[in-house]
Amino acid sequence: MPLSISAEQVKTIIFACEAGMGSSLMSVNSLKKKLKAAQIVDVVVFHKPAREIPADAQLVIVHKGLAKTARAKAPNAVVLAFNHFLNDPVFDKLIKSLVEKTEIISTEA
Repeated sequence: MPLSISAEQVKTIIFACEAGMGSSLMSVNSLKKKLKAAQIVDVVVFHKPAREIPADAQLVIVHKGLAKTARAKAPNAVVLAFNHFLNDPVFDKLIKSLVEKTEIISTEA
């Protein structure tokens, strides 16, 4: 059964990447803009290399190639894996869930 978290419980989002630079940084900034546009101000986004994901992370967003690493680092976290660094449907689906206060379900089990 996939892990899930209620949108109301999300206080932090870890955006994990391989090295912490480049495309992922653009994605982090894009996600922050989407959160701001949706008036979601009580959720903080942290940008970290996948090898530094804290074990107690609630919600981790990571490229699909690093999903197994994210799962290993934070086995109880909801992991949302994406294919494209910009405009991937995962980002909009996350924002929608946060706005509507619905359940966020891991795309990687």
